[in-house]
Amino acid sequence: MSLSLPADPPRTRSLTGVVPQMLAALEGRSDWFPPAKSAIVFVLDGLGAHSLAARAGHARFLSQASAKRDVARTVFPSTTASALTSLLTGTTPGEHGIVGYRARIPGTDDVVNQLRGWDTDGLPLAWQRSIPLTAGRPSFAVSKAEYAGTGFTAATLRGAEFHAADDLEERVELAADLAARHPGSFVYLYAPDLDAIGHRRGWQSDEWVVGLERADAAARALGSAVARGTGVIVTADHGMVDVPGHRHVLLSDGDALVEGVHLIGGEPRMLHLYAAPGAADGVLAAWRESESARSWVISRTEAIEAGMFGQVADEVRDRLGDVIVAARSGIAYYDDRLADKGAQKMIGQHGSLTNEERTVPLIRLGAFA
Repeated sequence: MSLSLPADPPRTRSLTGVVPQMLAALEGRSDWFPPAKSAIVFVLDGLGAHSLAARAGHARFLSQASAKRDVARTVFPSTTASALTSLLTGTTPGEHGIVGYRARIPGTDDVVNQLRGWDTDGLPLAWQRSIPLTAGRPSFAVSKAEYAGTGFTAATLRGAEFHAADDLEERVELAADLAARHPGSFVYLYAPDLDAIGHRRGWQSDEWVVGLERADAAARALGSAVARGTGVIVTADHGMVDVPGHRHVLLSDGDALVEGVHLIGGEPRMLHLYAAPGAADGVLAAWRESESARSWVISRTEAIEAGMFGQVADEVRDRLGDVIVAARSGIAYYDDRLADKGAQKMIGQHGSLTNEERTVPLIRLGAFA
């Protein structure tokens, strides 16, 4: 059957190409960016290009610094664990193996968190299969102190020297200083605040607007602080859609949608459904009959053949659900059988294939402008 999946626009730039092109610019051979002496990628977690455009009056610096072409497409799933790994390795989820927020360890009943599971569930570093682009070159990571020494940091930023600062303005100053003092270096500057606010309050909230104004001021300060010859890219890992509680789809015992489903991974807008033995076809049929009007419902084989996760390595294949469900309308799926309902309080969501979730800024500052 035709999957009718959304196609990327012609000449779309992928998030997987951003850092490789920045590193190439340090050698004067980038196809995307002018030559630079050092490079900084400033990641504003959760800042979708659509949200930025809708709130342009609250982000005048970023809006004025960007043209219509200054966007990229993040990977699928459009979620932090997958996208940051793709940004920092230059490979797709099907290659590096971080195929969503939560995924099954093949051959087990363990569905692990791929942001925190390194520290809570004993995920080995080898679970992330690609070599980080920070390995073997002068590289720095400037982020909050809580991320220093975590398994995810080790898996995605191997070789980078970590510098911690909890204040965003201090992080900006650190990044500019490191790039200036270390010609030829690559600096990863990370700000998670917008994503955190969006999950709690939604990107359409007043609190998110305040966060955007602060992010805009930080980008302005970075553009002013970098030394001559330093190239800066401001980008994000994903965008976001707001899903109020009345748009939740709750999965409960006795529901036909959980019949034959052994385990559920992914996230509310992008489910990995792991079927009981022999039940995959029935699960696919039930979900298609019920949910096709508002979600893309795809078998594992179809998803691989369509290249949704990129080229999928044999080792990664069974990390994918037997059935993939990607929300097309403004809904989110929750397993209501779980005792912990905390996740259902989230408003801002991401993970699926929509333009709002997958289109991110690609704004050039400094030597890249």
